[in-house]
Amino acid sequence: MYATISNFLKRFFKQSTIFKYGFNISPMYRRSTGKINYVSEDLLKAQVKIPITYKNKNYVGSIFGGSLFSATDPIFMIQLINILGDTYVVWDKAATILFKRPVKQDAYVDFIFSEDEIKQIKKQVKNEQEINLIKDIKITNQDKTVVFAEVSKTIYIADKTYYKNKRKKK
Repeated sequence: MYATISNFLKRFFKQSTIFKYGFNISPMYRRSTGKINYVSEDLLKAQVKIPITYKNKNYVGSIFGGSLFSATDPIFMIQLINILGDTYVVWDKAATILFKRPVKQDAYVDFIFSEDEIKQIKKQVKNEQEINLIKDIKITNQDKTVVFAEVSKTIYIADKTYYKNKRKKK
């Protein structure tokens, strides 16, 4: 459903605008309490803010760990789907979170791909047909001086034709 809406909206808006506002109005993402503050035009960079509110405070007054985790969960996958295009399959495969300290203020996360990283992904997929990419991010305060948590994401990326043929064999 979201992909269909996104494809329709591409006729009227920039992809970065759809990415930002699509997430921010999506019920599944709004429940995480995360909010996308910034998306670069090329989608290589996105920033999420996780404000501390009554909706995500836990018993001891810090941000509930599930809110931190869910606010970071879909971003890399959707970034890559949009950056790589229709000839690739992208899935979240695994994720871990290591909590460093309680979050008693707004938290921020930067999701960044470099152009070289995207070229390397395309090259690897061309050579190997499918890969697992590991991306690590830090959940921090606004000026990035305090790390609240570290998240590691494993993302599966494959050539779409290869993926379809692999699925048929199962």
